[in-house]
Order: sequence, then structure tokens, then C-alpha cells
Amino acid sequence: MPTVILVRHGRSSANTSGVLAGRTPGVNLDETGVQQAAAVAERLAVLPLAAIVTSPLDRCLQTAEAIAKHHPTLHLATDPRLTECGYGDWTGEKISTLAKDPLWAVVQQHPSGVTFPNGESMRGMQQRAVDAIRDHDAALAAEHGDGALWVAVSHGDVIKAIVADALGQHLDAFQRIVVDTASTTIISYTKTRPFVVRLNDSGSELASLIPKPPEQAEGEAGESAVQSSDAVVGGR
Repeated sequence: MPTVILVRHGRSSANTSGVLAGRTPGVNLDETGVQQAAAVAERLAVLPLAAIVTSPLDRCLQTAEAIAKHHPTLHLATDPRLTECGYGDWTGEKISTLAKDPLWAVVQQHPSGVTFPNGESMRGMQQRAVDAIRDHDAALAAEHGDGALWVAVSHGDVIKAIVADALGQHLDAFQRIVVDTASTTIISYTKTRPFVVRLNDSGSELASLIPKPPEQAEGEAGESAVQSSDAVVGGR
């Protein structure tokens, strides 16, 4: 039962200019985004991470590299399945302009029915992102055991879609989920169901995610009147 810490990249130049960056190359963190990446890296520094996997886009790479500085023994891996949604013809356009397009309302209310012009469907985006997370999770469980902690750095819509899947929500409800820049969202996958441990967390401590020694975990479990057989890390 590894635990994945989903990190949205820090604030980018596109975020501040109101542009839908999509997969445009060369979109970097702005000054605030660099500071955000450093802050989330400091929060994650206390954790014994087994892996750091990132979208290959620049803003995610910069965020992941800040995290990796605190874990010099890890090799930073990229996975294109964690990349931003393929917005097609919408890429690089002002959001204020796109909001006037009739498709915008469909994106907000019925995203499962959307395929962007000359781009990707939102259902396809969710499927490949969830597959990526579950594949890495299974591989890390086999290599490092069920207590492994790892980081996946990705994008707002991608993380929201992963969370919707973990919550058992239809994709059409994913716009109700908020994922801020440089926030952490934490999911533990078990054999029977995922647990969303934290959502859009930008400030709390993360040391409590470190798996406890078996004898301590068993003692705490005995103190609880109700314990799930596949409860998440630390019995939360």
C-alpha cells in the first residue's frame, strides 16, 4: 500500500498571464512559483521518498528538481502520461477568450463529453494519468514494500482527474475539486479501494506520513475501536 504525494507545479508565467499553457514548451515557474517549489520541497525533505516522477513539461521539471535536491540518491524520472491535457487549438489562448467559446461551458459542466479541437479528450487524459499512478504505485510496492512514499509532479486538471477517480466520482464532478499551485494531494491505494489522505494541502507537516514500526502500528491499532483492514498509513 504505497502512498503517492501528488504535487502540482509551482505558479508559472502562464498562470499569471491568464493563458492556457497546455503543452507549450518553455513555460517556466515565475518568481513566486520558484519560491513555492522550494517551500514544498522543504516540506517533503523529511520523507524517505522511494521515487520522484514528473510530467516532462518545464514547470513540472523545475518543481521536481527542487524536490530532488533534498533526495540526492533518487533518479528523477519523467512519465509523459503525467503531462498536461492536450488542449489542441486552445493551447496558448487567453482564458478570457476561451471562456466565450460554447465548449467552455461543456468543459465546466460535462468534461467527460469533451474532446478539445485537434486535441485530447478529458476522459483520455484521466485514463492515462490514473494508469500512470497505479502502474508506478504497483512497481514501487514490489520494489520497496507497501510502506513506500513517492512523489508525482503534475498539473491541476490532471491531479483533479486522479482525485476524482480515487474518490469514486464521475469525471463530470472533477471541477468541484481545487488543486492550488505547489499543493500536495495524498492518496494511498489499497487492494480494495483508494484513500484520499489529504487534498490541496499547502502548509501542514508531512512527517506523519512516514510508516511506523510494525509494533507501534499494531499497538495503536489496538487502541482504536474500529480499524479498517486496509486503513491508510498511520491508521488514518
